[in-house]
Amino acid sequence: MILTPQLRQRIEMLQMTSMELQDLIEQEIVANPILEEVQPGEEVSEISDNILDQNSDGHDDRLDTAGSAENGNRETAQVDSFESYDPIQADLPSENGFEGEVQSEREGTEEITTETADSFEEIDYGREFQEYLDPGYKTQEIEYKEDAPSFEQFLTHKPSLSDHLEWQLSMVELSDSVERAAISVIGNLDEDGRLTTDIETIASLSACSLEKAEEARRLVMNLEPVGCGALDVKECLLVQLEAVGERDSLAATLVRDHLEDLQPHRLQHLSKATGIDVHELNEEINKIRALDPYPGRRYASDDAVFVAPEVYIEKLEDEYVIYFTDDGSPRLRISPTYQQILEQTDTSRETKDFIKEKVRSAVDLLRNIEHRRQTIYRVVECIVKRQTEFLDKGVEHIKPMMLKDVAEDIGMHLSTISRVVNRKYAHTPQGVIELRRFFSEGMMNEEGEEVSTRILKLKIKKMIEDEDTKKPMTDDQIAKILSKEGVKLSRRTVAKYRDQMSIPGSRERKTVI
Repeated sequence: MILTPQLRQRIEMLQMTSMELQDLIEQEIVANPILEEVQPGEEVSEISDNILDQNSDGHDDRLDTAGSAENGNRETAQVDSFESYDPIQADLPSENGFEGEVQSEREGTEEITTETADSFEEIDYGREFQEYLDPGYKTQEIEYKEDAPSFEQFLTHKPSLSDHLEWQLSMVELSDSVERAAISVIGNLDEDGRLTTDIETIASLSACSLEKAEEARRLVMNLEPVGCGALDVKECLLVQLEAVGERDSLAATLVRDHLEDLQPHRLQHLSKATGIDVHELNEEINKIRALDPYPGRRYASDDAVFVAPEVYIEKLEDEYVIYFTDDGSPRLRISPTYQQILEQTDTSRETKDFIKEKVRSAVDLLRNIEHRRQTIYRVVECIVKRQTEFLDKGVEHIKPMMLKDVAEDIGMHLSTISRVVNRKYAHTPQGVIELRRFFSEGMMNEEGEEVSTRILKLKIKKMIEDEDTKKPMTDDQIAKILSKEGVKLSRRTVAKYRDQMSIPGSRERKTVI
């Protein structure tokens, strides 16, 4: 299938988040002089009032017919004029035809020609674009102050691990050789705070002795966070114990000599090996658990990912209402200035062709924005109808739902639904949820009802949380309990769901205290 620029833009828009769409709109405003941003306080009607009134619900019946027709002889009409170039009625595959080659044939037998007349001039701007035309654009006067602070003074960023360590290093009096070696140590730390090279390399880089390099490494390990610069987990934990006065404690001995045995299910073995009571061992292990084996991670550069809800779902009286919020995206309209240029007799042919092309591009953008909006609305509307109990009562009442179920309900292609629900979030009574989280597979219980796999996972997790840690349940025991509740799962299926939730097996969960 050959994708036109308009169709490619339409598909890309469906995959975009609201923030990515905002960036695209801002780029289009810069690239296309026909587009103007509606300034705050100015009125503009909804996009669907005029130029987007045809099939603005994100669904094109004519195109669906073309997309579903089999073995039909279809031709693609070549369009060179703006009137012939209708972004909705042109050769576009509908939601049902993204994966098939779709070509459409215009009604009638009239031959389209561009040599006799330029149909772009036949457009009734008063009817088509009245709500989007601006009688004149006035530049706002902006007052600048010479003594105003620059924007650079307002910018900041989270300090990195190396920034934090070097700042502390600058407040310590050191010899030049040790300071150089310490900076080399800091420069060779990974995100966990572990030294990634050997001490010989540090000495070579700093032009100092091995003793000075080791002194610098010890210094760095005692900076905050303690443990950065250690060669392994064991050394990192020992340095942290030493910093709190536990250098010669039982906890330090356990870390030094029995680190591999410090697991709950091996306490009996450790007790026999050391001759220490299990309860005393457990107290020392709790001290070790309070340490941080990866001190550098608290300064990792991976910041939290902020998401903006695409839609809001709220319950008013007995019905759920779906609405979009003002996400800060520029509100657009088509400037009439260039229509006036087209009407001037002294305007060159090249200029007219340029303006016509930019108008086509602007109309495509506006229609694709509205198509994206309406498509998302229809998908979310279907989700709300199917997951009302989940929205009312919580995740325990989520129903099995597949992408194909929504696709069949609203008559769109499966790939379209997939694009819509990916990386888009809804603000619901149950919190901010990614749309794809509403979808899950299901299994039949003994009563013939479908149960969501997500509910089954939650049941398994709840059973493990409530178990006796001295006698944790095996996967086979969990499967038998679920079978008594009417859900038949094999031991392997239980193990698979447990692994997907990152829950260890019964042997690793066992404690002796």
